[in-house]
Order: sequence, then C-alpha cells, then structure tokens
Amino acid sequence: MTLALDQTTTIFLSIALLVLGTYLVKKVGFLNKFCIPAPVVGGLLFALLATIAKSFGLFEITLDTSLQGLFMLTFFTTVGLGASFKLVKLGGKLLVIYWLACGFLALAQNTIGVSMAYLFDLHPLIGMMAGAVSMEGGHGAATAFGQTVEDLGINSALSIGVAAATFGLVAGGLIGGPVVKYLITKYDLKSTETEAVTEVELEEEGKAITTNSFFTQLLLITFCMALGTYLGGLFSSATGFVLPGYVGAMFVAVIVRNIVDKFNPKTVDMKSIGLVSDISLGIFLSMALMSIKLWEIADLALPLIAIVVVQVIFIVLFGIFVLFRLLGKNYDAAIMVAGFTGHGLGATPNAMANMAAVTERFGPSKKAYLVVPIVGAFLIDVFAMPIIITTINLFQ
Repeated sequence: MTLALDQTTTIFLSIALLVLGTYLVKKVGFLNKFCIPAPVVGGLLFALLATIAKSFGLFEITLDTSLQGLFMLTFFTTVGLGASFKLVKLGGKLLVIYWLACGFLALAQNTIGVSMAYLFDLHPLIGMMAGAVSMEGGHGAATAFGQTVEDLGINSALSIGVAAATFGLVAGGLIGGPVVKYLITKYDLKSTETEAVTEVELEEEGKAITTNSFFTQLLLITFCMALGTYLGGLFSSATGFVLPGYVGAMFVAVIVRNIVDKFNPKTVDMKSIGLVSDISLGIFLSMALMSIKLWEIADLALPLIAIVVVQVIFIVLFGIFVLFRLLGKNYDAAIMVAGFTGHGLGATPNAMANMAAVTERFGPSKKAYLVVPIVGAFLIDVFAMPIIITTINLFQ
C-alpha cells in the first residue's frame, strides 16, 4: 500500500516533525549535549520509521516536496539581507582562508574516493561519485554529474552518488554539533559577542513586530528572490553555467541591503528577517531529511560505505586539527568548523543548522554567519567544479 501525501499535508508533517525534534532535543540529554539540530532529529526519525514500514511491506509513503526549493530560496535571501558591507570587511582574511580550505577539501575528497576505489578494484569514477561530487556537492551535483558519468558507461553512477550524498547529509547533520562541542569544551571558548550585544541589538530585540513592518520585510525578501532568480536565469543562458536561483537571490539581497542602508538604515528589520529565516530553514531541512530514503544507504555495497566513512573521518580530523587552527583557534573558528562539516558533507542549509544549534546554546558568531553561507553557497564551486570535471576527464 502506498500513502501519497499532498503538498499541504507534507508541509504540515515537516512542521510537526520540526516541533517534535525541538521537544526531543530539549528532553533528551544526549541530543541537547551534542547540539543535534531539531530538524535533523525529527526528519531522521520519520525517515527511519518510513524505512521500517517499507522493509516489512506494510506501506510506502510518498511526499510532495515541491515547496522545498521555495523555503531554501527564502532562507538564503534572508542570509543576504543580513550581510552588510561592514560585516564583509570583518570576514576578509577569514573568508579567504575558509574558501581555500574548501578547495583543498574538494581535492582531498576526490583523492580519497579514487584511491579507495582502486583499493577495492572498482572503477575510479565510482570512487569519485563518493568524493567531492556527493560530499561537498550534495544531491544537486550528484544528480547532475551522475548522469554524465553514466553516459560514459559507468552503470549506477547516479544512484551511487545520490546514496552517498544522502549518507553525507545525515553525517554532516549529526557530527557538526559534537565536533564543535569538543572544541569549545577543550579550549574553554566563549563568544566575544555576548557582552557586546549592547544597546543596538537590545533595542532591536525589544522592538515589536508590526504587520506593516513585517510586510515591508516580506516585500524586500520577495523582491530579492524574484530579481535574483531572474538574473540567475539570464546569466545561465548567456554563459551556459548553471547558477542556482538561491545564489542569485542571496547576492541580490546583499546589494539591496547595502543600497537601502545608504538611504535609511532602519528599513531592514533584522528581527523580522531573522524570524522568516528561522522558519524557512527549519521547514526546508525538516522536509529534506524526512524525505531521505534510508534503504538506499542500506543497499550500498561495503566498499562504498567504507569510502564515505573515511570521508567523514577525514573532514572531522581536518576540521579539528587544521581548519580550526588556521581560522584563529577561537570561538568563531569553532563555529565555522560546524558549518564546514555541514556543507562539506552535504548542504549549506545543513551547515547553517549546525551553527544555529551551537550558537543558540553558546552565543552568537557574526563572522561565521557571514563567511560560511557565502563560501558554501557559491564560492566553493569555483574550486569544486574544475576539480570534479578534471577528475572525470582523467579517468573516463
């Protein structure tokens, strides 16, 4: 029997799982201690139950996740509206270091994948599909490059990439919090912004959200979403390079924010923007995780499981012993490591959820919230895509 949930029911279920995940994180000591994001808890719980039901032949659930992209688009637009040029200046050197680290990660992930494929006597491109394509690239890159690799005669490349990306998404959501909790505890790190939250943010916090001000923020958000996706489409048509709609929307939002600030700095209400951001991220991530087909991971061959496990171990060790030190060995560096493990194994929203879970407990980090989404959503591809394409040409 198949239970087909429509668009409305799917959204209801994703919100219900988000609320359930929030409750469980508060009540279950292990989840709270290691800062596991609420959407990960609720979404994975549903995915596990759905897998059990399918395995025992009881029923199969199909979801209508057609609005998932809209929530992701909304979230990244709010990220852009939160980035003033003053914060960009703060990110300068750290942004470059983080960006170069992401480029090195893509190279290392492909090296690990291809090397272990040789070890298990598999075609090297199968290893590559469990490398930067699915780890740093996520489901989007796994789908796009999977079809390309299959056209070269490598059967099941698409399913291998999607399954590896699924494993990475789950792992990225689970390990980010514990890794950063370890760093914060070991080095006794504290947010430098908790005491400097000062009058401006206290005033912002105390402001009531009115209907008129909220609709002004929605006007800004939807304008940036519409213009950003339109310009992204024009850019793709002119260059042949696919620019995700949310990337265009985020950068348009950055420009709009700073233009608006020149005329009236009080136009953008970050309290309202933050509310929309939290809601859209929570629903998107909950929807993405609850639709994961865990039986695809269970069906992976042992070599593929071994490859992705080594990928996870590598990013943890690299984050703790290399990236953390390169970024300054402080609280901001630890929060960026949380983001790094999130998008380095799956997706930028996963990175943001990791950081949100940690900062909610230990304090804010504006530098991390500036650097991670900009690099993870767009700049990362400047290194990753050439590395992936070169690898395909080397081993086809």
